[in-house]
Amino acid sequence: MKRREQLGIDLTPVIDVVFILLIFFIVTSVFKKDELALMLDLPEADAKAVEIDEDQVFIELNKTKLAIKGIEVSFESLEDNLKEIKNKKKPIIVKIDKKVEYERVVKVLDLLQKYNLNNLALVTKENKSKED
Repeated sequence: MKRREQLGIDLTPVIDVVFILLIFFIVTSVFKKDELALMLDLPEADAKAVEIDEDQVFIELNKTKLAIKGIEVSFESLEDNLKEIKNKKKPIIVKIDKKVEYERVVKVLDLLQKYNLNNLALVTKENKSKED
């Protein structure tokens, strides 16, 4: 009498493919860091560190671009976003590249003042050459 072999799927290649796909997605995924949209070279200062919460509004400004909440926008779109803020006491965190023209900074500050958003914090790098 002949023995019949059980027919089945060999799971080893399937598991190999699943692990390869898992590794691929882990390696190619982008990890967000503080929702930064722009590469900024912040000025240095001796100011003390302040805790930043998730519910705060982040505005980033460099020589050519502007971003709010990690998304690149135009000045008109920034104004629309600022209009929608209901809580006027909500902290606004502003990160400005040290090479930005003063005129662009004033334009952002004017928009914030226009919508009475006065709880403002300017972000800088820690001064490494501090002398005690």
